[in-house]
Amino acid sequence: MANAKPPLSDKMLELVAHRFRLLGDASRLRILQCLEPGEQSVGEITLELSGNQSNISKHLQSLYDAGLLSRRRERNSVYYSIADPTIFKLCDLVCHSASENVRANYSELIGLVRRRN
Repeated sequence: MANAKPPLSDKMLELVAHRFRLLGDASRLRILQCLEPGEQSVGEITLELSGNQSNISKHLQSLYDAGLLSRRRERNSVYYSIADPTIFKLCDLVCHSASENVRANYSELIGLVRRRN
């Protein structure tokens, strides 16, 4: 294994685990999806997601603290945008893997049904 990667440090493993925990919440994923086309204000995000502004603000703060979002203030509004677009590559990988898993399970199920008939 000449190309084996060295093991991650404990600190790096904690950072990766924290990022996965953040992405383990469907509300946060909806927020990221909402921001994919571009910057939006907290009010616009809340309206688009039909959510509670306080709850969405907490999620936005968590994503911002983790470095996934950037923000700027303009008068009385706060605007958020994606700071780390690689997050969408990760989501694409997970979605592709999940789709492949569903296809495989579906094919297996169809095979079982055909064998019974």
